[in-house]
Amino acid sequence: MKTDELREKYLDFFESKGCVRKPSDVLVPTWDPSVLFTPAGMNQFKDHFLGKVKLDFTRATTCQKCLRTGDIENVGRTAFHHTFFEMLGNFSFGDYFKKEAIAWAWEFLTSKKWLGIDPSRLTVTVYKDDDEAFGIWNQSIGLPESRITRMDEDENFWPASAPSEGPDGVCGPCSEIYYLLEDGSEVEIWNLVFTQFNRVGDPPDNLKPLPSQNIDTGMGLERTASVLQGVPTNFHIDTLRPIVDAAADVVSVKYELDSDNGRRLRRITDHARACTFAIHENVYPGRDKAKYVVRRLIRRAVLDGYQMDLREPFLHKLVPAVAEASKTAYPELSETIERVSEVIEAEENAFFGTIDGGMKRIEQLFGEMEDEAAVMVPGKEAASLNTTYGVPPELLQTIAAERNFTFDWDGYKHAMHQHAIDSGAGQVELFQTGPLETLKEALRETPFIGYDATEASAVVKGIITGDGHGKEDDGQLLSKLSRPGEAELRLVLDHSPFYGESGGQIGDTGTIGSDDFEFQVTDTKKHGGLIVHHGKLVRGEIKEGVQCTATVDVQRRDALARAHSATHILHHALHTNVGEHAQQQGSKVEEDRLRFDFTNQKPIDDEILSKIERDVVTRIDEKAGVSWKDVPLAEARQAGAMMLFGEKYPDPVRMVTIGDYSKELCGGTHVSNTGDVASFELMAEESVSAGTRRIVALTGERAKEHRETTQQLLGQLAETLGTDAAKVGGAVAELSDEVRQLRKELTAGKPSEHAAAFSVSADCAKDKVENYFGVRDVVRQVSRRLNVSQEDVIGRVEALLAERAELIEQLKQATAGGKITADDLIAQGEEVEGCMVVVAEVPGANPNVMRGWIDQIRKKSPGGSAVLLATVQGEKVLLVGGLSKCLVEKGHKAGQWVGTAAKVVGGGGGGRPDMAQAGGKDPSKLPEAIEQAKTQMKSMLTA
Repeated sequence: MKTDELREKYLDFFESKGCVRKPSDVLVPTWDPSVLFTPAGMNQFKDHFLGKVKLDFTRATTCQKCLRTGDIENVGRTAFHHTFFEMLGNFSFGDYFKKEAIAWAWEFLTSKKWLGIDPSRLTVTVYKDDDEAFGIWNQSIGLPESRITRMDEDENFWPASAPSEGPDGVCGPCSEIYYLLEDGSEVEIWNLVFTQFNRVGDPPDNLKPLPSQNIDTGMGLERTASVLQGVPTNFHIDTLRPIVDAAADVVSVKYELDSDNGRRLRRITDHARACTFAIHENVYPGRDKAKYVVRRLIRRAVLDGYQMDLREPFLHKLVPAVAEASKTAYPELSETIERVSEVIEAEENAFFGTIDGGMKRIEQLFGEMEDEAAVMVPGKEAASLNTTYGVPPELLQTIAAERNFTFDWDGYKHAMHQHAIDSGAGQVELFQTGPLETLKEALRETPFIGYDATEASAVVKGIITGDGHGKEDDGQLLSKLSRPGEAELRLVLDHSPFYGESGGQIGDTGTIGSDDFEFQVTDTKKHGGLIVHHGKLVRGEIKEGVQCTATVDVQRRDALARAHSATHILHHALHTNVGEHAQQQGSKVEEDRLRFDFTNQKPIDDEILSKIERDVVTRIDEKAGVSWKDVPLAEARQAGAMMLFGEKYPDPVRMVTIGDYSKELCGGTHVSNTGDVASFELMAEESVSAGTRRIVALTGERAKEHRETTQQLLGQLAETLGTDAAKVGGAVAELSDEVRQLRKELTAGKPSEHAAAFSVSADCAKDKVENYFGVRDVVRQVSRRLNVSQEDVIGRVEALLAERAELIEQLKQATAGGKITADDLIAQGEEVEGCMVVVAEVPGANPNVMRGWIDQIRKKSPGGSAVLLATVQGEKVLLVGGLSKCLVEKGHKAGQWVGTAAKVVGGGGGGRPDMAQAGGKDPSKLPEAIEQAKTQMKSMLTA
């Protein structure tokens, strides 16, 4: 069975089971910062698995382009490893589960209607505790126990070893299907992942059943194709062997399966394919992240070629072979062959510029090692090759492995550290020296006295230049400074009322000063046990050892305390309304603003969010007491204080208690009564990462200001739309719908009646806006409808009104010369060799209307059509042309036809073979251009 046939059969099969066929996601998912490349078929469905999106379907199937480098050292050496590969998958989002997934996998593999694999060649594995999967295989499918193996979590759980080692979040057991090869070995061809748990914390009892059970299965396309085609490796299947052969031709060596050159050619094939797909998606070789992966792959392939006596770029010559082999599933590769080839060739040239010297030294090194019977490449030599010749260590490791040498990674890292020191860089990082370290040795720590005071007398213990962000320059420790200015400084005191940023709460601001100087504190950080005050000297001279007064900005501190206490109340409300699993995963406490991250697998719906918000407001209105005390850690545990998993707490620890419902270990500052929080406004609930959600809220003055702004915004919207506040929601819906309709009319060239000025319909829906919550609901509804933030709502509405006016004007212009129809244009045309040729001027038309007419003429011309329409816009000429598919298949190109006509009117342009657009500067030559276009097309059709 051909590989393309296998891909199609798989997708067809799961479509027959109700799965929606979805296209492959991009290879580089920029929307997902957790991965550099798409590693699996489920990646594009993360939001579906986590309930972040509306489910238009609950079953899906795909063939996904993937790239992984975890097994890069095995590529070419083993029969089945790749960096780039295709993964066939089927997915269930709370729909079918184990029984169906297992049964369908078996049916597809063994049914003669599909793959027809001999069942006796298949064995399976299940997770050791997954009796359900074992029972399905044994009792429903009929596999004997001898062909079902129970495996531990490192083999049959996703993520691997998740129950004991993590990470927390969605996970589940796996069941893998193996094929017995002729030599008696087995190869895994299918993996069924049953995501049924949420891991929370350490074992035991840390796997909590998910409310919605999901299926994520994958079958390796190349592996299964190799099994079906009976070839010894994946690289011998019908879609990869041509690339291997092309590589052999390019490097002028014979391909032999078990030779060193055979392994190199397979590796070159894999890397050429991976780089072609990546660069096609504009991931060029570079210094970091995905770009470095591409560079690394190119250099590995170049080194393989070098070892086969190539001294000039060659890898780029394989791009056409990759595109040709992949054309059935990925025809778009053919459109970028030239660009991709140029990028690879440039990287090859750069590497060949340094490789000669490096390879000579490598060969010399290997000779010395053989003479000395050494088996490990010295790390110092690897570092020298890297810094002198640019040979990356992993490439040297690959070459060494070909000669059965190991690699001293620890020695390499140490040598690189030493190189950084010798060259004047990295010393601070290696030895952790510098002014702050000096102060730390002397002071040990800065006692924080800010729980009880916001102003205190203190002594200056350290004056340090700079902000400390640059590793190369950690600043200088001064005894005095008398140059007020904008330059950032850092002060360390013997004790301080300033809170250093920690526990999510940002640092305090304020002043430090005396009669002799004033230092403005713009931020406060912690460096180990030291409290470091960042800011600038605004007056006088500051000296080490002088007495001063440290004064915290109390108004700002109070705003921070309001927000911090609100996070504790919010945490309790989440537990009440979402569940105990909604544990804090991080927070940021700013002035009357908080950001709270917590564990949850799916978005919280509006009704639950409203309950959470009401609960927090109720707790604030209760004016319960807030207290704190230092207690032994064991006592805090006994008291039931909330402790964050993975957090390291001191002993004794500070326990903050709110009313009779909240106890948390916390070092931040708080109000003394919940009533001091004043108000709470929940702004957003959003995703942070898989299994982690975020709530953003305002407190105190900012919440009050937001309420006032929201109420004002509704009034502004009503005024902008020319209606009353109760109709704003409906008015925005009507406006956006009308603009959408106008765009369609302009594209189709069929305008309907629209009033010159926008007005709300008489039966426009009304909202209840008698109180603030009604007002807020309308504003949120409008914000969601327009897909913009609240701050951008007015601007978006104004833009829609302006677009509406512009579209109406464009429709007027498009019909200024009379209402032309496709039939009118056909009537002006001429049939040539069974093909309708229409070349005409269409006064007042725009490109969208012209393209619409071309599409209509195509549909009305069964023998095919060639259409070129022209219009004059001011002092310019616009030309749009289109050819039917049958003409394109004969080799005709709309771009060339339109471009030739454009030259007559003093312009140029082009486009796709089936549709093109061009412009010109000389309207007087338009009649000549039209006649030439007619003549040219007739000649083309009769040739």
